[in-house]
Amino acid sequence: MQLNDLILYIFNMFILMIGVLVGVAFLTLLERKVLGYIQFRKGPNKLGINGIIQPFSDAIKLFSKEYYLPLKSNFLFFLFCPIFSLGLSLMVWLLMPYLEGLGFLSLGFLMFLCFLSLGVYMIMMAGWSSNSNYALLGSLRAIVQTISYEVSLIFLFLCVILLIMDFNLINLISYQKNMMFFFLMMPIALSIFSSMLAECNRTPFDFSEGESELVSGFNIEYGGSEFALIFLAEYSMILFMSLIFVLFFLSFKSLSVIFFLKVVMVGFGFIWVRGTLPRFRYDKLMYLTWKIYLPFSLNYFLFLCCLFML
Repeated sequence: MQLNDLILYIFNMFILMIGVLVGVAFLTLLERKVLGYIQFRKGPNKLGINGIIQPFSDAIKLFSKEYYLPLKSNFLFFLFCPIFSLGLSLMVWLLMPYLEGLGFLSLGFLMFLCFLSLGVYMIMMAGWSSNSNYALLGSLRAIVQTISYEVSLIFLFLCVILLIMDFNLINLISYQKNMMFFFLMMPIALSIFSSMLAECNRTPFDFSEGESELVSGFNIEYGGSEFALIFLAEYSMILFMSLIFVLFFLSFKSLSVIFFLKVVMVGFGFIWVRGTLPRFRYDKLMYLTWKIYLPFSLNYFLFLCCLFML
């Protein structure tokens, strides 16, 4: 790679990261507005026009708060876990299949699964290094939930990968020129969407941050800028999961403005579910993945394998 290409590549990555962070900021505003109207209230409406600059005010507040370090915590892990968590959630955006500019990996799907699995270690170390029983219990619940849903989620994704017989994410767009996979595999799409809710610790599967049960879970000891980094990482993954869902099931023709509007609509679905559904019981959450999603995904995957072998 020539020096000019490398500089252009780094510049494109920098622009992408800035765009993701701005998108995360306004996703939080969208969430607070939608939840406000669902609950018959206004939401943020003071700062700017209809509260349009509220996310920047929240960012200034969080990053200017007093920094707190627990006395008996493993402070190196405690400090670096939120930073690594945000870095991981931003690095995963490099897998986004651009038609030009940024390159794309031929094994992008496998890299996506690797990034998905690494997120568990950040939650584990954040809960352990806080040296708090509440944080440790919240991180253990989050780890069990995330690992459990990853198993069925991988098999559900592989059902779609079997249709294109390639791990390159750009091929998902070219294979859906005439028909979106959502209409072809609707049960798989709905199962993947609910598994993404569990993977991102969103309602009704937000057991890692069950405020009424665990006093905010694994991030209880974090505040100010450290909490803001965890918050940004979580919402960045929500946006990326929306992008992956659109790539796998709703992409049509090319990466156009309509494509990104679909990403916003799937993100709106994450918010809508939060505003309408109550939290599951934990045993029902485990029952759902091991007794329903895993047998369903395995049977569907074996069915497609046998179908392609004929």
